[in-house]
Amino acid sequence: MWDVLHSRYQVVGKLGNGAYSTVWLCRDLVEHCHVTVKVCTQLGIPVERELSALKHLNSLPASEHIGRTFIRTALDHFELPADPKSSNPAPFPCFVYKPMATSLYQFRKLFPQNRFPKQLLKSILQHVLLAIHYLHIEAKMIHADIQEGNILLSLDDPNILEEFEEEEWRNPSPRKIDGDRVVYLSRLMHMHMTYDKYGPPILCDFTEARFGSATYTDLIQPDVYRAPEVILAIPWDEKVDIWSVGVLIWDMFEGTHMFKTAGGPENKYRTVNHLAHMVSLLGPPPVDFLKRTEVDWIPWKYFDKQGEGNWIGKASVPEDSLEQLEENLEGEDKAQFLAFVRKMVTWKPEDRCSIEELLKDPWLN
Repeated sequence: MWDVLHSRYQVVGKLGNGAYSTVWLCRDLVEHCHVTVKVCTQLGIPVERELSALKHLNSLPASEHIGRTFIRTALDHFELPADPKSSNPAPFPCFVYKPMATSLYQFRKLFPQNRFPKQLLKSILQHVLLAIHYLHIEAKMIHADIQEGNILLSLDDPNILEEFEEEEWRNPSPRKIDGDRVVYLSRLMHMHMTYDKYGPPILCDFTEARFGSATYTDLIQPDVYRAPEVILAIPWDEKVDIWSVGVLIWDMFEGTHMFKTAGGPENKYRTVNHLAHMVSLLGPPPVDFLKRTEVDWIPWKYFDKQGEGNWIGKASVPEDSLEQLEENLEGEDKAQFLAFVRKMVTWKPEDRCSIEELLKDPWLN
């Protein structure tokens, strides 16, 4: 702690860690402000994707598209020297960002029943949709991992950062010695429950981002948010981001996942349960959609190839509907909300509405 990275960024405290990185609050000794430094502790394709995506975003010309302001771009990037004792002595890539407050996932926990109020949800969605529109239209990118943990509230109050630093100085975070390393416990920033204490939500984390091709076939998205074309090995495009927003809305407003995906003796995620509940809520998939697969056996493990594409998977189809599962609204408001969701959550990607259409939707306005 308090080391200076890259002869410029003095470490103040640990903010968190993920599968591939640790994140630190630092003081920029040149610009005299706080920054966040993400240190990639494991190398691999996700880190390479993020570096490529951030370089691509920073290379784009200035734009008047408001969505650009809701995308988190890097202020700087550098490498820390490799550990000579490591079996893989490669340098550690580091990304420098403007500090953020908290993720939508953490922020939602402050609200009753883990649900955002309707007006707050609408505001969040408008910002997120504008960010995605910029990615798709001007950056020609697919985010491919839109979830609450990758949407951070911006931080307009610098006092929160000063308080964090002062608290770390007065009451240092717990740590332990692990061989020749010191492992620090993360310190949480103070969170306000009122949305007006923060700036707009910012779309972050480009470790799954794609650009440069029209379609892709590899596996993306957290399993519970995975679009049907991804599950069924059908070439996918930017419309996977539209699907993600549709299912994400359910988390934020209903406090639970849209699709029941767990099953089996261990009650864990199973593709067969996920698809069965899609059939329950969306109806059976069109056969011509299933035939787009690039791995012929995958769809027909769950759907009848010879007939109308009826369900034959080894899990029962629940008797559910979005109308039954939605618990917050009534009457016309509920009907408009579900119509809005259904514009994003469809079997065929081409049936999902465009960002422009979604931003004009009557429920959102």
